[in-house]
Formats: sequence, C-alpha cells, structure tokens
Amino acid sequence: MEAGQPSPDSSSEECTVLEALPDKGLVTELYCSGCEVCVCEECASGEHADHPTGPLLAALETHRDGLQERLTAAQNRLPQISEALVSLRDILQQLNNQRALIEEDIHVSFEELHKTLDVRKSVLLMELEVTYGLKQKVLQAQLDTLLQGHRGIADTCTQTEAALSGGASAASLQAERGLGERLGELASQGLPFQAEENDQLDLLMKSEGLRKSIHKLGTIITTSAVASQSEASGVGLEQCIVGLPACVTITTRDKAGGPCRSGNAILSAEVCTPDGSVADGEILDYKNGTYDFVYTVNKEGEFSLALRLYDQHIKGSPFRLRVTRSPDPEGAKRRGKSPGSGSKKKGSRRTGSALGTPRRKENPIEDDLIFRIGTKGRNKGEFTNLQGVSASSNGRILIADSNNQCVQIFSNGGEFKSRFGVRGRSPGQLQRPTGVAVHPNGDIIIADYDNKWVSIFSSEGKYKAKLGSGRLMGPKGVSVDQNGHVIVVDNKACTVFIFQPTGKLVSKFGSRGNGDKQFAGPHFAAVNNNNEIIVTDFHNHSVKVFTPEGELLLKFGSNGEGNGQFNAPTGVAVDVNGNIIVADWGNSRIQVFDGSGSFLSYINTSADPLYGPQGLALTSDGHVVVADSGNHCFKVYRYLQ
Repeated sequence: MEAGQPSPDSSSEECTVLEALPDKGLVTELYCSGCEVCVCEECASGEHADHPTGPLLAALETHRDGLQERLTAAQNRLPQISEALVSLRDILQQLNNQRALIEEDIHVSFEELHKTLDVRKSVLLMELEVTYGLKQKVLQAQLDTLLQGHRGIADTCTQTEAALSGGASAASLQAERGLGERLGELASQGLPFQAEENDQLDLLMKSEGLRKSIHKLGTIITTSAVASQSEASGVGLEQCIVGLPACVTITTRDKAGGPCRSGNAILSAEVCTPDGSVADGEILDYKNGTYDFVYTVNKEGEFSLALRLYDQHIKGSPFRLRVTRSPDPEGAKRRGKSPGSGSKKKGSRRTGSALGTPRRKENPIEDDLIFRIGTKGRNKGEFTNLQGVSASSNGRILIADSNNQCVQIFSNGGEFKSRFGVRGRSPGQLQRPTGVAVHPNGDIIIADYDNKWVSIFSSEGKYKAKLGSGRLMGPKGVSVDQNGHVIVVDNKACTVFIFQPTGKLVSKFGSRGNGDKQFAGPHFAAVNNNNEIIVTDFHNHSVKVFTPEGELLLKFGSNGEGNGQFNAPTGVAVDVNGNIIVADWGNSRIQVFDGSGSFLSYINTSADPLYGPQGLALTSDGHVVVADSGNHCFKVYRYLQ
C-alpha cells in the first residue's frame, strides 16, 4: 500500500492513524495495547506477535472516550474552583475590612486615651496652682507683716540713736519722749514669728498599675479554626424532646485537623425546616476551642440542624434532627440537663387560655383579637419565619420577614402596602432580617443577623447606609431612643450597642452571663419616655431596664409559667404610661407589667393561640401587633392604655 504523509506538527516517533513506517513504507492500521504503540500488520505478526493488538481506529476511539471523560471531570471542577475563589475572595475582603476597622478602633481608642490623659494632666496642673496659691498667699502675707515690723523698729531705733547723740534741750526732751513711747509699742508688738503654713507640695502618681494595664491594653482576637475540619457531637445532633433543652458540642480544629485551644470563634446554629427557623438557642464558649449549642424545640417533627463556623458548614452539617414528645426516661434525663449545671431545665409551651388568663371583667386590658394577616409562603402578604415588628407614627406596620429576606409594610388596618429586600451579602442586601425600627426622620432600620450589620433604608425602601459592620456578631433587635440613636441588641455578643445614625459608636454595655448587667441571648429592646432601655434577656428569663449609660435600674421575671414569669421572653414594647408589654416566647403568651415590673395582666390569645411570638410593637392607633412566628402571620389586638 501507498505510504501516507506524516503530520507537519507531529513530534511523536510513533506512527499515527494510517501513517506509513518511514523505513518500510507500510501503513500502521493496528495498535499494540501492551507496548502502547501503533504497528503495521507485518510488525503485529512479527515482534508484536504475542502482544494484544487490535484495530487502530478502535483503540483511538477508546482512548478518546477516556480522554473525554477526563476532560469532563476536569471541567466539572471549574465551577467548584470558581465557587471556592469567590468564597476565598469574600473571606479575604472581609479580613481586610476587619483589619481596617480594628486599625481605626485602635487609633480612636488611643486618641481617646490621649485626650483623657491630657485632661487629667490639665486638672493636676490646675490643682497644683490652686494649692500653691493658697499656701503662697498665707506665707507672703506673713512675710509682709514681718518686713513691715522690721522696718518700723529699724527706723525708730535709728531715730532714737540720733536723738541720744544730740544735745539735750526742752525740744529734744519732747521728741525723745515720743520716741520712747514708739519704741515701747514696737517692742511689745505681736508679730507672726512662727510659720503659718508649710512648704509641702508633693505629687502622688500611682502609675505603676496603669503602666501594667497599658502594657496589657487591647488584644487581637482570632482563631485558626476552619469549618471543614471542625466537628460536632452529642445526642442533640440527632434527636431531642419537645420542650426540653438539647445540647450539641462543637470542637473546632485547624486546617491540619489539630484541636484549637482558644475560644472566640464565630459560630452560628439554626434548627429549621426549608421554610424557616423553629428554635432559638444559645452558643456557650468555653474558651478552650469547644462550644455548646443549647436549644429547645417546641414542636415535633423532622428538622435540619445547621452548624456554621465563619458562615461555613462544619463537617457533616446540616444534620437531620428528629424531635419527639415521648422520650425514654433515661434519655430524657440526659437530654434535659443544661451543660455544666447538672440540673434539669424544663420548658413547655402553653396557650394563653391554659395559663389562667383573668376573665374580661377582671382584666384591665381590653384584649380581643382584631385581625390576623398572613400565611406561610413567599408572596406578598405571606411570611416565612417573621421576626421583628415595628409601627410608625404615620400608621404603618413593618414586618421583618426573616427567611424571605425582606421587609413587608402594611397599614394599621392590615392592608398590604409594599415590600423591599434583595437577598445577598453585599451592602443594601438582606440575608436574615430579624429586627426592624422606624427612625423619627422616617428611615427604616433593619438588623441583619447573618450579615452582622444594621442597614438603613429610606421610607421608600432605598438603601442608604449600614452601621456596626465589624463590631456586631449577631444583631437581633433594633430600636431608636429619644436622641435618635440606634439601639442594637446583639444576640451573639450578649451586648447592647448604641450608635449614631452615621454609624459612630456612642456606647455599649453588657456581656455574656447571668449577672444583673449580663445577658444570655438577649432579643429585643424598647425605649420609654425617660430614654431608659428595656431589654428582654431570653435565656435568663427576665426583662432588664437600663440607663443610656448601661446602669441597671430594674430587673423582673424568673423562669416559669405563673404570672410575671417567663419561658424565654422576646418582643417588648412600652406604652405612653410606661407600662411594659412582653412577648413570652416559650409560654406563647403576652404579658403586661407596670413601669416598676409588677404584673398587670395577660393579653388574651385563647381564640387564636400564639405559637412562639417574636417581635412586638404598639401601633399609632393604640393596638398591639405581634409577630406570630410559628403560625407565619402577625396579629393585632385591642389594647387600652
């Protein structure tokens, strides 16, 4: 057969399809799979006689099929790589943002310290001048008196000596008599010979402790924990009992799988269905790289438990969780324990009618349900896990529709007006809106739990600014005080932040714990006419009232189902008379207290029971509006102030 021509760009020494062997002029139509070379019929029956051979075209087809599979596999990695690139760029950008914010905080903090030191310096110098001046005045007056006495005696003595050296006469006798009287007076004159002040001026500077404090001032906090290596364990990963606390332990690890030994990692946890969250919980940081997520679910079913570290799912997350009502006795004992307490912490859900709500004639509150709005869904007027509620002075009700990533607006009569919100993690987008408030200037303020900032929109829903980015860990509720400051309840940080609308931090107070000035998963806040801040302390089952400076004024409530007790309070509002209205989440009821924390009444919800109420507000026409989260609607009740 006639030899074919080799490809001009071929660099292989092997024969290609139907390519001639240059030294023999034979066409290669076969392929030796043992040697992985192309061969002609003569070679196949010669040196390759004992090797597996076959048609070259078939071998090429098989090779190309394999190559195509590898190409497809490689191409399938590109979206993963692209997604990872986006994620890493986001993390790097956030890291850069955090660095810039912390750098700014360091400069601001030390500038404030410099100002404080300069003020103290001025005060000390002023005190020095005042103290010196008082002492100097006394001593100078004494000195002037002695100098005057000295001059008087010296002058009179000189005159007397001159008189004595002169001739005697009638005239000199009269003068000498006057000098004698003068000398007698001067000799007996009382002069301040003993110092009437002392010369002590000392400076006591107890600066050693301050120097030590300055050396320890400020700490850069971080961990090396990564989600892909971190693990969760505990019975609460798979099952729990309705109304009883369950616990999951998270162990953080670094990229090599080694255990992290320090705390402060940013963790989030959520028990949910595809339509929204069904439980509230608390993350406990043991400062050794391990954390507990303690949560309670108030209905049975199959749910998803998502555990995230720095917004990334940890190993195995999300987990399948089954919630039942009938535990085995031993299992209930184990799961009913709060970590580290060794004691049971029981919770239950009961409707308002089952809690001994007073009869109407005994109840000072006129409390009939006026209407309810909403069903479960994603359309206008529908909700999925609604959270915060606010009411404006111009007759609007605003709802933070958490899992639909939007805010919906209604009239006081329940007529749908508008909604706004675009899902995302960029400024102006919403990831998980949980709190909403209306500023006196009409702006709408939204706490975004997952984006870890507070967004400000115009009354028409146009994005204007954000505040708290880099400072907040999990903002839940927002409110506005009498000065127009934005009050932010940080659920994760267990801290209340006060910002100017420009984003400047005015002050903050609170930390994690069960002390009077501490919180355990605080939810919402309201401000009364005295500009006092009222905060619901979820896991401490209490309500606390603070001054704007963070000083505790009042605390009321305890864990239970009786009058004035709570099972995890959430929404809070205050009326013009200073009465405090509280949504009692675990007991699914609304309680009313006077300004001193004394129980007044329930709002009767028996006709259409609440299920896990969240945000609560007073409308401009004097009614109570509450987010009935478990029933995916909001309800408006009559309320007589």
